[in-house]
Amino acid sequence: MNRILFIIIVAQFSCTSVWFAGNAVTSEMALDKGFAQDFWVLLTSAVQFGFISGTLLFALLALADKFSPSIVFLFSALMASLFNGLVTLDWMGANQVLIARFFTGFFLAGIYPVGMKIAADYFEKGLGKSLGFLVGALVLGTAFPHLIKFFSFDYSWKYIFYGTSLLSVFGGLLLVGLVKDGPYRKQLGQVNIHVLKEVIRLPLLRKAAFGYFGHMWELYAFWTFVPMMLALKLQGDNFNIALLSFLIIGVGSLACAISGLLSVQIGANKMAKVSVAISAICCLTFPLFFSLASNAFFIAYLLCWGFFVVADSPMFSSLVAANAPAHLRGSILTMVNSIGFLITILSIQLIGHFIQLIQFEWVWLVLAIGPIFAFLQRYNPPNSPKL
Repeated sequence: MNRILFIIIVAQFSCTSVWFAGNAVTSEMALDKGFAQDFWVLLTSAVQFGFISGTLLFALLALADKFSPSIVFLFSALMASLFNGLVTLDWMGANQVLIARFFTGFFLAGIYPVGMKIAADYFEKGLGKSLGFLVGALVLGTAFPHLIKFFSFDYSWKYIFYGTSLLSVFGGLLLVGLVKDGPYRKQLGQVNIHVLKEVIRLPLLRKAAFGYFGHMWELYAFWTFVPMMLALKLQGDNFNIALLSFLIIGVGSLACAISGLLSVQIGANKMAKVSVAISAICCLTFPLFFSLASNAFFIAYLLCWGFFVVADSPMFSSLVAANAPAHLRGSILTMVNSIGFLITILSIQLIGHFIQLIQFEWVWLVLAIGPIFAFLQRYNPPNSPKL
């Protein structure tokens, strides 16, 4: 079983590297292609909107339940690689790039939630631990384009897309070749369009989903704007923004693994509570650290935020999976992911708008709404079993 989990982790990391490929080199791409400087906000939202559209379709058709999840994963990985690579073509204008990134996000719907479905089909017990490593792979994949940028030096921005597209192909082939359908998999057998009713009807499932939604309000907005936070605070100092962005986002992979291991001992609900509480504090104290802290201390603060902003993600996913009916688990995970990513578009666009209107350091108080809302949810009854 450890071998299976390792393969899923490597495949998930490889395929999700296409997610933030555009964010790592938006400035260079905009300069080369003559795009507006605020193009990066649209670029991020295009991927997220594509992911939402994909997860809705995957959920409504119950693809991860009707067909082998490994085959769905491979097809999605190949298509995400293709559309990710199209961005490098010289004739691609702003609209074409946004469409390509939309479809990259669309096919990520067959990678991230389907990867969780595969893990859930193999690890009925210790699900929080398994998803901790799996979401950690997503986080590292998300951060990886920043590391490629750091090591690419004077090479074209296109190499970020070449590298991540090749990784996506590798991840899809690895998974389909070495991971078969899990022993706890139940096939739905027909299209189901009523999974959202289950989320509303079951109290524990509903509260776990609401906790996830609050978490998502903060997470991707933070990841999107980390380079800007660093650039505005560290301007004039000799710090490498790409490397620091990788470390601040990438430390979340360690957080997910640790929270997954600890959840076996203390429960996913308690780990989620601790994480969202600290994350909310980080949101609320941003003006203090941005205005008064030294550059080194500010970087340490962002590393702390980067750790706790995502440590709760596998906990919420495991709580949703554990409280979902087994025969609808894949569709419900996909639907909850879809709604969560719709929320990320709203928060990213709102933050991008507020940056134009108010002082930069005060914008981030808005993000505290999400983790505070998540903290107020009660995910499991007292003395509930650990995941």
